Amino acid sequence: MDARLAARLAELRAERGWSLGELAERSGVSRSTLSRAERAETSPTAAVLNRLCAVYGRTMSRLLSEVEAEPALLVRAAEQPRWEDRTAGFVRRSVSPPHAGLRGELVEGRLTAGADIAYDRPPVPGLEQHVWVLEGALEITVRDVAHHLVTGDCLRMRVWGPTRFRSAGPEGARYALAVVLP
Repeated sequence: MDARLAARLAELRAERGWSLGELAERSGVSRSTLSRAERAETSPTAAVLNRLCAVYGRTMSRLLSEVEAEPALLVRAAEQPRWEDRTAGFVRRSVSPPHAGLRGELVEGRLTAGADIAYDRPPVPGLEQHVWVLEGALEITVRDVAHHLVTGDCLRMRVWGPTRFRSAGPEGARYALAVVLP
């Protein structure tokens, strides 16, 4: 998957006719990080992917689905794409990947104890998200307001600016994320 993701990132940049320097300016990601990611020398972090998705006007799930085969209507558990950012302590499973003609998708997120991921912008402005905590405790900051969620709680939001997801319990957190394009 890392090799296909690297190729797709390089393809998206080439489609726009941008140099690595231009993409670095637009995304705030260093040229060297972009270069290594496009050559599959490193797997980009969740924060880097989020910045690139914002520049390319895609959700992370949509980008990741572009490097997978055409998604089926029925997605068996064993076939659900999984992506991991080991550095951040984040595992993302695309339960219901993006599909042509559908605006929504469903993601399972897992954060290890103490994991903290900050996104400086949404991949698509006005993106609708519903976060349902399945296990543990999660702190989500939206528009500088921290929301403390525990098992069973759900936070509904439209994302226009920075957000932060932090595992707020000793056991880590597992949550469902419903994403709906505006």
